[in-house]
This record gives sequence, structure tokens and C-alpha cells, in this order.
Amino acid sequence: MIEVLKDHVAGFIGANADAAVPQVQSTLAKLSLCRTPAMGHHRYRCDQCEHETTVYNSCGDRHCPQCAGAKRADWLDSTAMLLLPDLDYYQVVFTIPDELSSLALGNRRAMFDLLFRSAWQSLQQVIRDEQQYEAAAAMVLHTWNQKLDAHVHVHALVPGGGPSLREPGTWKFSRPPAHENQRRLWLVDADVLRVEFRDRFVAGLRRLRQQRELKLTGEWLFLNDAAAFEEWLQPLTEISWVTYIEKPPETSSPEHVVKYLARYMTGGPISDRRLVSHHHGIVTFMARAGNTHGGSDDTTEIPLAGPEFVRRWSLHILPKGYTKTRRFGGYSNRHRQRYIAECCALLAVEASVTSSSPAESPAGTAGEHLCPLCSSPLCCVSAETRPGWNVVMRSGDRPLWYDDG
Repeated sequence: MIEVLKDHVAGFIGANADAAVPQVQSTLAKLSLCRTPAMGHHRYRCDQCEHETTVYNSCGDRHCPQCAGAKRADWLDSTAMLLLPDLDYYQVVFTIPDELSSLALGNRRAMFDLLFRSAWQSLQQVIRDEQQYEAAAAMVLHTWNQKLDAHVHVHALVPGGGPSLREPGTWKFSRPPAHENQRRLWLVDADVLRVEFRDRFVAGLRRLRQQRELKLTGEWLFLNDAAAFEEWLQPLTEISWVTYIEKPPETSSPEHVVKYLARYMTGGPISDRRLVSHHHGIVTFMARAGNTHGGSDDTTEIPLAGPEFVRRWSLHILPKGYTKTRRFGGYSNRHRQRYIAECCALLAVEASVTSSSPAESPAGTAGEHLCPLCSSPLCCVSAETRPGWNVVMRSGDRPLWYDDG
């Protein structure tokens, strides 16, 4: 993936000067220099066969396909620690309509925050009204679909039960209404949740515009007019938004859902395993067919010119410092310790200690480098720390296409 981006980033910058804002250029520059001499290095020697090797430092950017695995593992471990035995966990997906996706990409912080807030508030409200227990959720933001187009949504991991709000000191599992099959797995009424989410998001969008927190330029300039904004928004208040509740998998554990959510915590919107070919300036990758949640089992090959592939990939670079994972309710920092202790006491269980142990890594102990010739541990004999980005971007190692403004 890194090589594909490197090969075509100059073409993308040349053809999309307006789209290549500083954050995009900075991220692509870091990825271009990742694990090159510009980053400094560590020199290792094998005491067994005396083989020496140089390992160049990584860029550490969260969008880099080669980096940030430790951050992903940390989130996986800390989230897995929230899981309790003998409790069902549901994945809930909240998606804004495609008509809003490009507007969201032009107003990322404001609209992504609104998406998180609307998703949580609607989930909390419906669980409170229908199930009467304290809700909790761990959410992850995604901004893409399989074809790398803008498709803004959040995935939420939600426990199917909690401390009762009606009868303090008791536990309540989520249950379907009396007219439903009582043995059916159930979190809340998806139709009610869908409407609640839509109404909260639309109301929040109106507030953002009224408070002048939306950047309405270019194709969105006409929305500065209040009447035009309402006329444009009206059809979105009448359609059904996609809010999907996925029941607990029968053949896997809640930990597998957490691992799925962690997959795209870092490293960008597409993995190397989906790449089919990269020849003659065309990048071809696999994508699921269909537009429904999860797509279909059928796949298709998507060929894109190299600069267009980089453009789509770059759509999903987040604002600097933006947090794409959040925890709410019982999982929030404010309530987590009390919530987990109360849940364990009511269920008479111990908290999960499931984690992705570094010992599972094929490379051996975390952070350990092995000799490529004899597989013995390597010893570090010298190190050159990674220079600051201000230094790198003013040096001869700076990519030729990079514009520091």
C-alpha cells in the first residue's frame, strides 16, 4: 500500500491542488518517508552469526499502513477488558445519508462530533425508554465504503443489558416486546432508534448552521440562505436513515466484534490484502458488491487511475488530533470504574481479562527483532533518533511535491 501511494502522490497533488490541504500533504509526506533513511535508524547485530542489519524508524502517523499497530493493540486490549462473560453484545451502525457525506468531509470536526453525539444520545434514549437499564457504548468512526468513497458512519459496541434504572440494585437484560418471540435476541426497536437518530442529527445540523459552525462554500454556498437550507434538508427528514443492529454472532465471541472494530483503528481505509494489481498507472482492488450493510458475499474488482486512488484514500485523513474512538455512558471515563464494578456485582462475575497478548505475535516478544539468517535475537548496537518533522520538511529529504506554504 505504501508503495502505491508513493508512486502516485505527486500525480494526485498536481491534479488536486485544492484538495491537497496542509493536513493531507503532511500525512502523505510522512507516509512517503516512513522507514527511509530520513527517519533515522537502529543498527542491530546478531551475537550468534554476527550478521548486522539496519532498521529505519517509522513515521508513527496513525494513517500509515506500516505504523501504529501498538495503538490499535492498546485500544483492543482496553476495550476487551470491558467485556463481561455471559452477556450478549450488539454492534450498532449509525450512517448518515450519502447526500450529507461530502458536506461532512468539508466540516469534519463539527459533523463528526454531531454524528457521535446523535448516535449516543439516540441509543441512550431508546434503551432508557424501552429497556430501562443504564446504557454503555464504545464507538469507532469510519468514513469510507468498500470503494473508498465517502460513507460516514460509526460502529458501536453495546451490551445487551445493564443495571436497572427502575429497580436500583437489580440487573436487566434487553428483551423484545411482549408481542415478539421472547427467545429472540433483541437490543431495541431498530425502527424507533432509526427515527430518533435522524431527528437528533437533523436538529443538530440546523444548530450548526444557525451558529455559523458549518463551512458552506463552493457547491454548498447556496445553503447560506435559510430558505434554501430548509428546502434542501426537508427530503432528508422524510427518508429512512440507515441504523443497523447486528445481533451477537452465533459462531464467535464478543472479542471478535472488538477485533473487527479495531481493524481500521489505524492504517487507513484499505488493507494490502485487498489490492489485486498495480500496473501501468492503474491500481486495482477488491470490493464487496451491493450497498446494504456489510455488502453482499460477491466481490468485484475496482480499477482506478493511480492519482484517483490516492485522492479517494486521502478523503479519509482525519483532522489533526481528532479522536475517532469514543466511549459513552457506563464506558465513559467518568463512570467506567463504577459501572463495571456494579455490573460484575449484579451478574456475580469477574471482569474479562481477554487481551491480545504480545506473545501471540509471530515475531516473538513485542519490540524484539530477530536475525533474518538464524532467527536469534538481535542486539541494538547504535541508534539515530527520528528528527522532528520541521527539520525533515526543510531538508533535502522532503518530497519534491511537498508545499510547506
